[in-house]
Amino acid sequence: MQRIRMSLPYYRAHGWEPVVLTVGERWQQGVFEPELEGTVPRDVRVVRTGAIPPSWARWFGVGNLGLRAWAHLLFAGSRLLRREEFDLVLFSNTQFVTFPLGRLWRLCHGVPYVLDVQDPWRTDFYERSGARSPPGGWKYEFARFSAWILEGWSFARASGVISVSPSYLADLAARYPWFTSIPSAVVRFGASTADLEIAKALPRPRPVQTGPDRDIHLLYTGASGPVMPHAVSALFMALRFYRERFPERASRLRFHFIGTSYVAAGRGSPSVVPLAAKFGVLDQVEEIPHRIGFMEALRLQLDSDVLLLPGSSDPAYSPSKVYLYYLTNRPILGLVFRGSVMEELLNELSCAYLVHIPEPGGEEIAVASIHRFFDQALFGFPPGSLPARNDAYFNGHFLADVLTGEQCALFNAAVRHEAALR
Repeated sequence: MQRIRMSLPYYRAHGWEPVVLTVGERWQQGVFEPELEGTVPRDVRVVRTGAIPPSWARWFGVGNLGLRAWAHLLFAGSRLLRREEFDLVLFSNTQFVTFPLGRLWRLCHGVPYVLDVQDPWRTDFYERSGARSPPGGWKYEFARFSAWILEGWSFARASGVISVSPSYLADLAARYPWFTSIPSAVVRFGASTADLEIAKALPRPRPVQTGPDRDIHLLYTGASGPVMPHAVSALFMALRFYRERFPERASRLRFHFIGTSYVAAGRGSPSVVPLAAKFGVLDQVEEIPHRIGFMEALRLQLDSDVLLLPGSSDPAYSPSKVYLYYLTNRPILGLVFRGSVMEELLNELSCAYLVHIPEPGGEEIAVASIHRFFDQALFGFPPGSLPARNDAYFNGHFLADVLTGEQCALFNAAVRHEAALR
């Protein structure tokens, strides 16, 4: 949703008139933010459809919004495509079960479609050696089976594909030889300076600074899924050793993990606190597991001393929060795997103190590097302790107006591709 929201003010400047088809608020669950809706230009047309109510779907064990709204989107989209003239349909969400609608609409109405791959639909992550058991039980197995059945069918007739990570495009090309004939582009997520100004004007939603003023507060906002424990464990291991060596210094460090799951308040289960307890540092770690709003998270980031960016054991992971972190101009501690997309991105932006997550036997090197960062944070980041930020590169590649232009270039290529096939 965020990619489209930030792009809506700029599509017309690149020759495209947007119409948004979405699910109405009353049919959704989660955090609602009036501030976000206020960033959508008032003259952009938004068509809202219904869905099976969550209270009904719960009887069948279904909470997925894409499944609950699938039929409603099918018929609402068909009405639009039948009554009006559209050049292209764009799917930009992570409800992958909606992607087959593109092929159905193309079959019925002849309108080409573009798929935006923000996460991998079909993945073998949990089947890899050493991976933990997948979450979700039968729901995971159903999602895996549907991905195996529907991914290729949906992509085969797409006129274009956008991806946040080159690895996702490479995976698709490896699975489907015909994929290389479809126009594709890596268009990463970006950030909007307008969002930053809105966040600055908001009251602080809750204080991160819960201790004395001399404490240093390190913040992570966003989901902490099953692919991040290695990085968080490396951080807490380093904190435990730092406490043993420098107990007075270490006592000033406060770690906050806010919004670590996707569920509403009162329903989330902690994923970071158990790791903190395992390493004996629980008294310095706070976790709020329920999801918080986008602007609330940005406001908290602005108020923090340090922003944490733990890497994923999935090397293709491309965290969108990097760009918001960059906008806040706060010091960033990045815990990365070598050869990952995240490592490459942070090197390009030169915005973070990087610690490489150790391979077995390399823990001492990583711990020493994290300790140096703790020292720098506690002593106010002396000159030269942090890398010089690459503002010119960021402004030229990751602001919303620039990335909207890259999307529209792909839209144009998709339309040309479709015309050539007719």
